[in-house]
Amino acid sequence: MSQSSYHPIIYVRGFAMRDSEIEHTINTPYMGFNLGATRVRLGPGGEFHTFIFESPVIRLMKDHGYRDIYQEGAVLDDRLPRKSLMIHRYYEDIEGRGQRPSITDAAADLSDQILWLRERICGGDAEALAAFKVYLVAHSMGGLVCRCLLQNDTVGDPEAKACVDKVFTYGTPHNGIEVAGVNVPRFLGMWDINNFNRDRIADYLQLTPREGRVNHLDGHFPPERFFCLVGTNHRDYNAMRHAVGQSSDGLVKIDNAWVEGAPRVHAYLSHSGYYGMVNSETAYQNLTRFLFGDALMKGRMVVEHLPLPPSLEQAKKDGNAIEGSYLFECTVTPRLFPPVALSDRRSEHNSAIFRRYDEMCHPERAGHEHARHPVLFSVYLDSSKITVSQGRTMLLVADIAVRSTEFKVAGRWFVSRRVPDENLIRDKVVILATAGADGWRLRYIMGDEDWGEGRGRAVRVDDDGARYVPLRSRKGFKARLYLEVSDWQ
Repeated sequence: MSQSSYHPIIYVRGFAMRDSEIEHTINTPYMGFNLGATRVRLGPGGEFHTFIFESPVIRLMKDHGYRDIYQEGAVLDDRLPRKSLMIHRYYEDIEGRGQRPSITDAAADLSDQILWLRERICGGDAEALAAFKVYLVAHSMGGLVCRCLLQNDTVGDPEAKACVDKVFTYGTPHNGIEVAGVNVPRFLGMWDINNFNRDRIADYLQLTPREGRVNHLDGHFPPERFFCLVGTNHRDYNAMRHAVGQSSDGLVKIDNAWVEGAPRVHAYLSHSGYYGMVNSETAYQNLTRFLFGDALMKGRMVVEHLPLPPSLEQAKKDGNAIEGSYLFECTVTPRLFPPVALSDRRSEHNSAIFRRYDEMCHPERAGHEHARHPVLFSVYLDSSKITVSQGRTMLLVADIAVRSTEFKVAGRWFVSRRVPDENLIRDKVVILATAGADGWRLRYIMGDEDWGEGRGRAVRVDDDGARYVPLRSRKGFKARLYLEVSDWQ
């Protein structure tokens, strides 16, 4: 891995509601980013083993040589190394202000900290000062603090804004928070909960909503360098899960946790707690691959034929109108031990990709200029994780399934011969990516048919030069899984 990929990291924590939570936050050195987790896995003899995730802060120190900025109980006032890790302790100044810091206060403080860090790392070296960059890693409301710095021209120093190279957000309510299906009201100022009202967000980000949504960077920062981790486990976040409901991480709705045009990954993680996203191996793998990885792989499915069950096909031939839509599932797992899914979109997590038939096959009837083929995954790869025995090849497995929703025939539910949750196709596609002087070479193995240890077959190439894996099932399903690999960094 090139040392040029390493920049100092500033962690920005999320919202603390009650005074007791603020006090607890202030009294912890890493503001919660030092929390880890344990998971139990079954061994080959039926025995159980405990796997420990030490926390993102400790893993960055152990895996990548980062260090904090503390020594002997105080913040170092001396020169700092490039691989420095800092916590933005914006709640700490609450006594000096006499009130909670606003989003704009916290963003202005973040600007000052970036410049302070630059001075401590670069000193008076003009070349180093000009080249200085920083990564921002934020949980929940912390992502809105980062966006305020980047998007509000009246907040912070332009030099600090220019230093931000990448932003990674865990469960940030980029489009606000909804309780019982309603956006948090603007007038609810108690504990600053109105920070998550969309009109309020538009104010402190200085943006104009697009069709009522505020989850866009408005041209102030490259969206491809802004990553959104979207949690889909609402069950294990006890604080708000019943009020917020399904299709969420327990606090933030799935559809509100991403930024327009930015890479995003869905993972079965809750907003916080024992099964929270910050203290998870899945989030850590996505974080480090986004910050330090060297390749980006995208998988897009283009559907060629969606078969109907025989009885439905007959009903269609008889002139009945058929109504139905489709769910696309995909879980992407790289070669790691223990196995960790980077991206996980499933129907049971309410995160499968939903598409209507017309959106894909007759976009003009759905009011679209182009067909809306689903992007199944967008994940970052890191060649530094390849062992000697693996050569120069990176491997990941895409577990893909396509199923239909319930059908209606002539306006009535089709139930007489319906098989519940029947897949049109389900297969594991093993993808092998090898870097070469002339670019990336791609091969694949259909993992439900052949052993994944094989050399595989070369992907096919269409008339436009795009590379794809053909997908087929005995039921008549046909599609192409288009793969695009590009250098990252």
